[in-house]
Amino acid sequence: MTWSFTADLFAWGEEPGSWHFVQLPADIGDEIRECPTAPRGFGSVRVRVRAGATGWATSVFPDKSSGSYVLPVKKQVREAEGLLAGDPVHLDLELEDDLS
Repeated sequence: MTWSFTADLFAWGEEPGSWHFVQLPADIGDEIRECPTAPRGFGSVRVRVRAGATGWATSVFPDKSSGSYVLPVKKQVREAEGLLAGDPVHLDLELEDDLS
């Protein structure tokens, strides 16, 4: 299953080197939760992601505050795509271990 969406990049903390994330839209979070996937730690789900010309494999993690998931965006990707906290990011996301 695949999705395309745009969301704002945010930093977790204010220190240099803080983790950066994108929050998945609620409807996509609901669809991911309904997909049969292999169980993983912390309720994470393995995904493949593309932002611009940069693709990578990672996991999305449940976010209690939004009821959806958050996607970590590593420094390599942010630098390659010129992304800063607060920037809108268009992403293509695909489940990596969809068991359906």
